[in-house]
Amino acid sequence: MTRARYAEARILVVDDEPANVELVRAILTPAGYRDIRGTTDAFEALGMCLVEPPDLLILDLRMPGMSGSELLERLREELADFCLRPSLVLTSERSREAKRRALGTGARDFLTKPVSPTEVRLRVANLLEMRFLHLALQQKNDLLQATVRARTAELEEARLEILERLALAAEWRDDDTGEHIRRVGRLAADLARMLGLGSDEAALIGRAAPLHDVGKIGIHDSILLKPGPLDAREFEVMRAHTTIGGEILSGSRFPSLRAAEEIARHHHENWDGSGYPVGLAGETIPLRARIVAIADMFDSLTHERVYKAAWTSEAALAEIRRAAGSKLDPRLTELFLSRARPGSRA
Repeated sequence: MTRARYAEARILVVDDEPANVELVRAILTPAGYRDIRGTTDAFEALGMCLVEPPDLLILDLRMPGMSGSELLERLREELADFCLRPSLVLTSERSREAKRRALGTGARDFLTKPVSPTEVRLRVANLLEMRFLHLALQQKNDLLQATVRARTAELEEARLEILERLALAAEWRDDDTGEHIRRVGRLAADLARMLGLGSDEAALIGRAAPLHDVGKIGIHDSILLKPGPLDAREFEVMRAHTTIGGEILSGSRFPSLRAAEEIARHHHENWDGSGYPVGLAGETIPLRARIVAIADMFDSLTHERVYKAAWTSEAALAEIRRAAGSKLDPRLTELFLSRARPGSRA
């Protein structure tokens, strides 16, 4: 008797002689195989294989219309996992050329008629064992890959959380709630969705945006917390937070941290090229950084800091409109303004 796990294997027998199809069924049924299908038409067999591929194909070589070798060729071209679905040739052709041709087109085994029932059952069992061992190995590989992906995601999450806490540490020095970076993340993700970016990209921007000012950790309190305007030297020092942030985040293989590096380094670039640290202009500024620039500007204007009072949302939106085409991407700005509602603060 066959092993229980092979009993439900789908077997398709293809032979232009109905008696031969029934012979194979009579040989295999007593061995416990329950799903044995048959056809005398190779074209019908092709359709059956493409709709519900069998675990094992047993076929003759000499058939009208489409030979067994031609059927194997078609299946090899059209079945993505053909190599994992074994075929056994049962034929009256005894020449070496016939055997070479059959094995060359993808058959895994070859028997000549008349056949021994015992040998047929042994060959079928061996081929199905090979089939299910390959499936088990593939499942283990899939599980291993899923585990690696999960562990990698956990590692990325842990690194991102550490950096977010670092960003909070920098932010709390001039925003004792630390909410600015979270609001910027939400605004940036919303603007990305408005733009029609995919949900994965919008979520990525939302996760990366809170790290836009992580480089402030390297700026001295005397400058970061100065209540009045910065002089030229102090402003030059403050500008360095973009480069510091980019360096802190650089070199990661994780997409969210690569996006965060891009944002931290370039969210103060201006559309007209007057920004920093590089002086990029227009669409040479990374899109993610252009999105965050708008979110950061709106939230910074509408919330109090040690050096400024909070603006009304109407005043902030008017300032953002004035900045379109100089500091901000005009198309993104227009999109943001078209969706913004007066009175909204985040």
